[in-house]
Amino acid sequence: MNIQENFSLQSFNTFGVEALAAHYSAVTSLQELKKALVYARERDLPVMLLGGGSNILLTDDYRGLVIHLNLKGISEEVIDENIVHVTAQAGENWHAFVQFCLNKNYGGLENLSLIPGNVGTSPMQNIGAYGTEIKDTFVRCSVLNLETLEEEQFNAQQCLFGYRESVFKTVVKGKYIILSVTFALTRRDHQIKTEYGAIRAELDAMEILSPTIQQVSQAVVRIRQSKLPDPAKVGNAGSFFKNPTVSQEQFDLIKEKNPDMPSYPMDGRVKIPAGWLIEQCGWKGRQIGNVATHAAQALVIINKTGEASGDEIYRYSAQIISSVEERFGIRLEREVNIV
Repeated sequence: MNIQENFSLQSFNTFGVEALAAHYSAVTSLQELKKALVYARERDLPVMLLGGGSNILLTDDYRGLVIHLNLKGISEEVIDENIVHVTAQAGENWHAFVQFCLNKNYGGLENLSLIPGNVGTSPMQNIGAYGTEIKDTFVRCSVLNLETLEEEQFNAQQCLFGYRESVFKTVVKGKYIILSVTFALTRRDHQIKTEYGAIRAELDAMEILSPTIQQVSQAVVRIRQSKLPDPAKVGNAGSFFKNPTVSQEQFDLIKEKNPDMPSYPMDGRVKIPAGWLIEQCGWKGRQIGNVATHAAQALVIINKTGEASGDEIYRYSAQIISSVEERFGIRLEREVNIV
């Protein structure tokens, strides 16, 4: 185990903001992870787990121990003629894992192509896109209990999955580290989902009538690349805000004044695209200082100049929240974790 002090995290977060970790350790095995946790415990240091750095905004230096989780490996277990369980370690890149499954012709994750981050963080917020969520294929995850340093298992029911939510963000937040995730994927009877968002239109543009799971993935990648900036070129964390859900009564009142407002029914409530709300408030493409809203997708906040601090990005997001609440009476919730 190697502990480094005053370690720069600028290249380890997709916003590209500068922040120092008082202590930093990259771990590649469960044994190293336990040693790092004991190191922190003996010195009474707070611990922050770092994966792909794609869903985090560092607003200050971190005075504890940052553990970079680099656990790698993928394994498969054939269940029957149609189902295979695929387990990926937490440090596997998410999109690379999806491509691994598609190359094996395993279906179920194709609509989640090109989502940034690592596998280990995927259950935390029940990542989803284009009509698919992690909970649809999730079997279990292996976790490390931070109090006992023993491994445990969480099944889908125990994870309490909701819209961009799970037990790991609520009831047991900060009590476990996700080590690996297992998914149940199809080997031949694939359930193709093309009805959500722009997938069907993109497939039409590709002149594909009966798409394979690989072609659905290609369409999703093309859509995401057209709307979302590459973090390697401009700092961002993808969608910064959750799409809010409101009661039918509240929706009707807002809709009366905004008849062109898009919406989607969701478990007895109504989901409204946060990007649309933000755009209506004049934020799309707007820049203040070093921070801006992406010109092609108002849901994305970018480190426009590459010089923004985490606090500057946070304050910019607070202005968006205030303006949307003032106009629509809806308070947006940040999807990005603030540290």
